[in-house]
Amino acid sequence: MDPSNFTAGLEGVLSTPLAQPAPRLEGRITRLIGLTIEAVGLRVAIGDNCLILVSNSQKIEAEVVGFNDEKIYLMPLQPVEGLSAGAKVIPMTASRNVPVGFELLGRVLNGVGEPIDSKGPLGCALSVSMAGETINPLDRHPIDETLDVGIKAINALLTVGKGQRLGLFAGSGVGKSVLLGMMTRATSADITVVGLIGERGREVKEFIEHNLGEQGLARSVVVASPADDSPLMRLRASQLTTRIAEYFRSQGKSVLLLVDSLTRYAQAQREIALAIGEPPATKGYPPSVFAKLPKLVERAGNDATGKGSITAFYTVLTEGDDQQDPIADSARAILDGHVVLSRQLAEQGHYPAIDIEASISRAMPAIVEAAHLKAAMRFKQLYSKYQQNTDLIAVGAYVRGSDPDTDFAIEKMPTIRQFLQQGLHESVNVEQSLQMLAMSLQPNEPPARPAVKK
Repeated sequence: MDPSNFTAGLEGVLSTPLAQPAPRLEGRITRLIGLTIEAVGLRVAIGDNCLILVSNSQKIEAEVVGFNDEKIYLMPLQPVEGLSAGAKVIPMTASRNVPVGFELLGRVLNGVGEPIDSKGPLGCALSVSMAGETINPLDRHPIDETLDVGIKAINALLTVGKGQRLGLFAGSGVGKSVLLGMMTRATSADITVVGLIGERGREVKEFIEHNLGEQGLARSVVVASPADDSPLMRLRASQLTTRIAEYFRSQGKSVLLLVDSLTRYAQAQREIALAIGEPPATKGYPPSVFAKLPKLVERAGNDATGKGSITAFYTVLTEGDDQQDPIADSARAILDGHVVLSRQLAEQGHYPAIDIEASISRAMPAIVEAAHLKAAMRFKQLYSKYQQNTDLIAVGAYVRGSDPDTDFAIEKMPTIRQFLQQGLHESVNVEQSLQMLAMSLQPNEPPARPAVKK
C-alpha cells in the first residue's frame, strides 16, 4: 500500500466530524385523572407507544390518545399502581408488531398478542403491524357462495354467505356464547378467530372448555381481554382479533371471525374518549365511537377474487332488550344482516332462541336458489301467521276455516318449532337443513281410517 494514500485516507477520516447520536427525549408525568395520564416534554404522535418508568423494575406501556398544546394524553395498558408525579416517560422507537402464522391455531392470546394459555412461546416466525391494509371496495369479490355454520335455522332461513358480516343481537343470558360455540365447532370455514372482549374472566375459560371444546379450539385462535382489563387493552384485543383474521385471509383461507362483543368495543372507546375530554353525543357515546365501528367492521369481508374471505359475526348487547340502543342501531346500519335472540323464547326453553321474524340476512337472496328462497319465505309467513293469532288460538277463540294459512300454520306449528330448535352438540349442514325445511312445509298426512268390518 502506498504510504501517501494511507496518510491521505487517515486525514480524511479524522477531519470528518463524528455523527452525534440523536438525543433521547424523555418526558415526565404531571397529572393522573381517572384513566388518563398527562405528560409533558415529549414529541410524539397519536397512536405512538411510550414506556412509563414507575420504578427500576416496573414499567407501564401506554399509548398516545390525545394532546393539548404541550400536554400529551396517555392511556395505560396495565394497572397504574405505584405511579407518582414526575415519573419518566420514554417514547418507544419501534411500533409494536403482532405475531401471526399457523402456529397460533389452538392458542389463547391477550390483547397485545402474548400467550396466556401456559403452553409456552408462540413460535411464530412472522410478525405484522396492527394496522391492516385497506382493500379497495371495487377489488372485493362479491358474496356469491354460502358458508355452512352448522345451525339449521340459520343455514335454511338466514343463509350466510362467505364474506358476509352479521350481528348477533341479544340481551344478557339468552345464549349468545353458546350459539357462537356451536358455530365454531360445526362451521365449514377453514379457520375460526374468536375475540372475547370485555367478558367476565370466568366466562373466558368456560367458553374455551365447554362451548369451544378441543375440536373447536384445534382450528381456532382465541383473543381474550376480560372486563377487568384497561379499555385500551380491550380496544387492542378487538383490533388484534381482526388483524389475525386478515392474515389468514391473505393466505387464501376461509375465516370465520367471531367478536363477542361489539358493544364492549364501543364501550372501551367511549371510556377513552370521555377520559380525554370528548363530549358525549348520543346517550353518553361520543362521536368517535360511531366513527370507530365501521372502521373495524369494514376490515372483514372478501378479499380480491381468488383469495380468502372473512365471514364475521359480531354480538351486540341490547341493554334492557332494547333494539333501538345506539350501538345496536348503528351496527344494524353497517352490517349485512342481523340475527336477533329472543329472551321470551329462551325463557320457554327454546334454543337457539332465534327470533325468525326480527332476523334477516341481506345477502341471502343473492346466494341461494329461487326454490330455497321461496321455501324460507313460506316458512316465515306461516310462523308469523301463528304469532299474529296466538292469543286467539290460546283461548280457543280462533275458528277453523277463517284463514287457510292460519289453519295450516296451526297444523304445522309443532314441526316448525322442532325445526327451529337444535341441541348443543348437534350439527346440521346446509343440505340437511334444506331437506328438513322442505319436510316442515309438507301437509300432515290424514290419519288412516279404521277398516270397517262387514
